[in-house]
Amino acid sequence: MSTAVQVDEDAKSKLEELQAEIKLKTGKKVTQQEILTQLIESAVESETEFVDSFRDGARSLSEKEIEALNQGRFASGVETDEEDIDDILYGQGSRTRD
Repeated sequence: MSTAVQVDEDAKSKLEELQAEIKLKTGKKVTQQEILTQLIESAVESETEFVDSFRDGARSLSEKEIEALNQGRFASGVETDEEDIDDILYGQGSRTRD
């Protein structure tokens, strides 16, 4: 069973661009209905992120985003304070002495 869904001109244009891009890159001709169905399935699989995309303001990072952020970080065992950072960035003698 299919139902008509109305979209604005901008959304329709983007849907047509997606359709053309899929044809260009895969050689497969897909209908706009197939594209919308796949988009809905993707949204359902990532439901939390999809729902959060409608929230106003800041949102929580996804597990994938947190993992990407932490990738490559390690504890060196050396504590760094603001003065150390200033010395590294601006040079040893750049701080004004009181």
